Amino acid sequence: MQRIALGISDFKDLRDNKAYFIDKSFFIKEIIDENFQTILLPRPRRFGKTLNLSMLKCFFEKEKQDKSYLFNNLSITKEAEFKDHFNRYPVIFLSFKDVKAQSFNKAYEDICFLISEEFRRHKYLLSSDFLDETEKQEFNKILKREAPETLYTNGLRNLSKWLYEYTGEKVVILIDEYDTPIQSAFFSGFYDEMINFFRNFLSAGLKDNSYLFKAVLTGILRVARESIFSGLNNIGTYTILDKRFERSFGFTEDEVFKMLDDYNLSQFKEGVKKWYDGYIFGSDTTIYNPWSILNFVSSPNREFEPFWVNTSSNDIIRDLVINSSMSIKKEFEYLLEDEPVTKQIDSAIVFRDIEKNETSLYSFLLFCGYLKPFEKQVIAGENICKLLIPNCEVKTIFRKAFLIWFNQSFVNDKLKIMLQALLEGDLELFEEILSEFVLETLSYFDTAGKNVEAVYQAFVLGLLVSLPSSSYEVNSNKESGYGRYDISIVPKDLSKKAIIMEFKTIRVKETKDTALDSAIKQLVEKKYETEILKRGIKDILRFGVVFDGKRVWIREV
Repeated sequence: MQRIALGISDFKDLRDNKAYFIDKSFFIKEIIDENFQTILLPRPRRFGKTLNLSMLKCFFEKEKQDKSYLFNNLSITKEAEFKDHFNRYPVIFLSFKDVKAQSFNKAYEDICFLISEEFRRHKYLLSSDFLDETEKQEFNKILKREAPETLYTNGLRNLSKWLYEYTGEKVVILIDEYDTPIQSAFFSGFYDEMINFFRNFLSAGLKDNSYLFKAVLTGILRVARESIFSGLNNIGTYTILDKRFERSFGFTEDEVFKMLDDYNLSQFKEGVKKWYDGYIFGSDTTIYNPWSILNFVSSPNREFEPFWVNTSSNDIIRDLVINSSMSIKKEFEYLLEDEPVTKQIDSAIVFRDIEKNETSLYSFLLFCGYLKPFEKQVIAGENICKLLIPNCEVKTIFRKAFLIWFNQSFVNDKLKIMLQALLEGDLELFEEILSEFVLETLSYFDTAGKNVEAVYQAFVLGLLVSLPSSSYEVNSNKESGYGRYDISIVPKDLSKKAIIMEFKTIRVKETKDTALDSAIKQLVEKKYETEILKRGIKDILRFGVVFDGKRVWIREV
């Protein structure tokens, strides 16, 4: 029985190791037959994009080594295209899937490294007569990563020109996960710089490139045309909504059921369909999540787990759920109950609008693989789709995000009640809720060591930040009377109650009662209320707060 090769996205490695392989070689013919010279294919993560591009590279690239054996028994060998195009073209291959730096300088450095390594792969050009001295100097500058930005942005164009002159054949350019650096840039705050680089880089390499046979780009999203693909009039974009290439990524039901039969797992078909099916590509083609299927088949436990969702932190989904409007949260609840929502979908994602525009939000979720479309219509030139969560696996992400939101809402509600109790002088309720916050939030490590009182003081100050600054002034360690109080809350409305707190921790051989007595004595003797009384506020609540680890006690003067 052939082994399942998890995490291997190199076509040659997969075939050399005789791993289980679902034949997607018809994808090669689709690329050759495509009228557009440049093809953009956005698909969700872990749906076989890198493997498919690696297969294209092995097929097209002209090399001395015979690689025809890699395609034995695959469907492409039966097509005329195999003889006409196999092992014929020079290939430029770049994968940006690991460019996830948190600053532009580091991301740019990583991109330059990748371009340099691809130039190194074609270093044989330096020993040819097709490059003049200036071109060889430029080539070497890129190899040494000492080139100015203009040489990197023109790297695709120059390298394709030199390869064409050397081989006499036009070039195939393959770019994997082109949008990963752009997504990282957006969420890390340097989106504009990254967009500018990729606009120049792709435009120079793909626009009116007379040395180009085909260019194939993959990613998760189609970044808005006006941002990055401006000026490229020779690009064909096929998203999951398009019929073209609908079976090329992911596994069809026939492919999945055959695999289950091959591994004597036919009894799990219903569960597999419930957990990992549900994606609808193109017209109405049902697609299973390939990463989850491979993990399930290779797992000795035979348990249905969220394999795909665990390959990413899913922080984006969590934040989108938490920060969305109440109306969208309500729609997410409908989705969790398998009730569809009908939305306009835009295939060109404008990142800045994801959190502000529901069309961009739902389009983002759809193209990232968190929703599936059905009953698609085109109305006045706009794509209108009914949307659902595709399967049980993806539902776990939404449930977790909602759980975080509900918990945060609960915490916020408790905080509001606690602060209201404090302002109204209900110290019993204030002590009860403050004790819960201390118990649930503060670590024992936070309350060990020196200056423990400062830890508790900072913690309470953090809770008091929620008081409206237009109504209350919160102070700490401020001089008044004969010393400095720990915290005061002073209302702007002189008729309301002011509050002074003194914090204590229980020392060796001390009890909570002696600590509370000490706090009360200090409040009385130091006359901390002096400055507040001068403002004209007469109603002042003074109380001591005693902490011991994660326990809290309060007593009023």
